[in-house]
Amino acid sequence: MKYFFRLESPWLLLLLLIPLGIIFLPRWLKRKVVLNFPLATYLSSFVGWQDRLRALLPKAILFLSLFLCFLGFARPQWGARSTEIETEGIDLVLVIDASGSMDALDFELGGKPVNRLTVVKKVVIDFIRNRLSDRIGMVVFGDLAYTQSPLTLDYDVLTQFVTKIKVGIAGEATAIGDGLALAVKRLKDSSSKSKVIILLTDGKNNAGMIPPLKAAELAKALAIKVYTIGVATEGLVPIMQRSPLGDRLVRVRMDFDEESLKQIAQITGGEYFFATDTKKLQSIYSTIDKMEKTEVKVKQYEVVTELFPFLVGTSLVCLLLYGCIVTFWIKAMEP
Repeated sequence: MKYFFRLESPWLLLLLLIPLGIIFLPRWLKRKVVLNFPLATYLSSFVGWQDRLRALLPKAILFLSLFLCFLGFARPQWGARSTEIETEGIDLVLVIDASGSMDALDFELGGKPVNRLTVVKKVVIDFIRNRLSDRIGMVVFGDLAYTQSPLTLDYDVLTQFVTKIKVGIAGEATAIGDGLALAVKRLKDSSSKSKVIILLTDGKNNAGMIPPLKAAELAKALAIKVYTIGVATEGLVPIMQRSPLGDRLVRVRMDFDEESLKQIAQITGGEYFFATDTKKLQSIYSTIDKMEKTEVKVKQYEVVTELFPFLVGTSLVCLLLYGCIVTFWIKAMEP
């Protein structure tokens, strides 16, 4: 609920120039000094506060009356506005490969080489922040798969979970099938009309209990669409090899099963994407974001109170008070 104040016809405030002109214009026109009397300031000290009050109070009340009247004509309004969002959100699970191969240094961020997982985390966080009302969960896999976050609307907490993902956090191998199957399990009991999985990997299934295509069939049976993203570059890729004797940069060839990712997407009615650099990966998530956009209907309600009656009523009271002061009080003070 948001509160507001506005003038429906603000241009009518120009009518305030009328009382200002009535009060100040005659005095300005009569400002003709013929002789200067040095003692004028001294003589003014003999004027009592009663005389000053008698001279100023009626004018002040009359001006206040006119001000409130013309302000009322400008139709000031005080109100409250509420916004109601009607949407049928998507239930979406992000499946992220955190195996050892994600430590390959063949991507760049800010002009500097970084490992694949660093880029993926940044792009995924940007993707999450672009969503509006979807429940999003996250599964991370390596040798095994685990739920990094259940379905949630708390995107701040979800992005914190993304930052905590490390290479090898779930083991060095790649259990694509287990990761996909766990994401399917997270969506199994969902009542959402649209259920989506975004699976990202840079390797080939070489661990786990469930074959990737079997997991894809499970997703299809539950009407879950799977978008698959392959992250890889051709040829030898640089990777930091760590040992007790020290770290050294080596170049290795990594296995990548593109065909399985294409089949997973085809079986579930999704689409396959391939990213070879940071810009391409950002473009892929942006494309999916547009393809799986939630339709949002926004309704606004306003409850408005017109202040015109109050201001005009107060103006009339001031005008009545002005008449009483002029008729009774000022005449009573006259000698």
